[in-house]
Amino acid sequence: MADQNFVDYVKIMFRSGKGGAGSVHFYRGPGTPKGGPDGGDGGRGGHIILEAEPQEWTLLSLKYTKHIFAEDGQNGRGGLKTGSDGKDIIVKVPLGTVAKDAETGEVMLEITEPGQRETLLPGGRGGKGNNFFKTSTHQAPLYAQPGEPAIETWVVLELKVLADVGLVGFPNAGKSTLLSAVTAATPKIGDYPFTTLTPQLGIVKVREGQTFIMADIPGIIEGAHEGRGIGHRFLRHIERNSILLFMVPADTERTISDEYNILVNELEQFNPELLDKPRLLAITKCDLIDADLEKMLRPTLPKGVETLFISSWTNKGLQPLKDKLWKMLNE
Repeated sequence: MADQNFVDYVKIMFRSGKGGAGSVHFYRGPGTPKGGPDGGDGGRGGHIILEAEPQEWTLLSLKYTKHIFAEDGQNGRGGLKTGSDGKDIIVKVPLGTVAKDAETGEVMLEITEPGQRETLLPGGRGGKGNNFFKTSTHQAPLYAQPGEPAIETWVVLELKVLADVGLVGFPNAGKSTLLSAVTAATPKIGDYPFTTLTPQLGIVKVREGQTFIMADIPGIIEGAHEGRGIGHRFLRHIERNSILLFMVPADTERTISDEYNILVNELEQFNPELLDKPRLLAITKCDLIDADLEKMLRPTLPKGVETLFISSWTNKGLQPLKDKLWKMLNE
């Protein structure tokens, strides 16, 4: 999908339907000039509902939508006739969508499972008609309830990509090249920063009957947690990945440990819980170094994280990498 068609943030004014008013009415008929109360109840206002759509992976369909209003409930009528309920509005969104109050930032709900339906804003309840209020001592009530008001608020919908393995690295770390080498995905590949501007997903086949989803996410830069570069747009997609595959090129201008530690720090500053996720370090572009240099690099590698040397161009280490990730996912 083209970059301009990947939309992971929209802000929309939602309004549920207000409830219909109850009716004040008395039965009148031949021979019954002063019958009892028969005012019906008002109908419920329409709900605003978010529904998972597994076939969608972007909020593009909502990009130009600024207002979504549900239908109001109808008023009750005489003859104990209840007003019609307002029509619900069902908004289909991709898996990984988070709805937040635009003013407070509070998370209202999340859509993470196929088939999931959640009420974002409930419609107002319909008011009771005067028939509801009659008693043995008060047989002709002259009042009924109004319907409950609608709920109106600005809501931010954010998309966080759902994937088993998320690729974490600076621009040009070889993330897109790896994704294209181990999946059928065809992300942009180039030797310049921010070739990847939107998340790319691919299905990795490990062995027969063994697959997982890998996400190539826009490259991080120092200060990303402060919003620099692609900033938070990049970092929030990492939150939903089960395993983080850190990637540092063998020809980095820094030491491999320094580059890895900067990446870890950016994640920690954004959300410390990200460091609780299982992680693996891949040293990429190993076709650019020989066996002797690789041996020299090993003692300088960061501690506390398992490391594999790979090359997406020569396929070096790719099968062991896939096997290791599969094992981690199933542990």
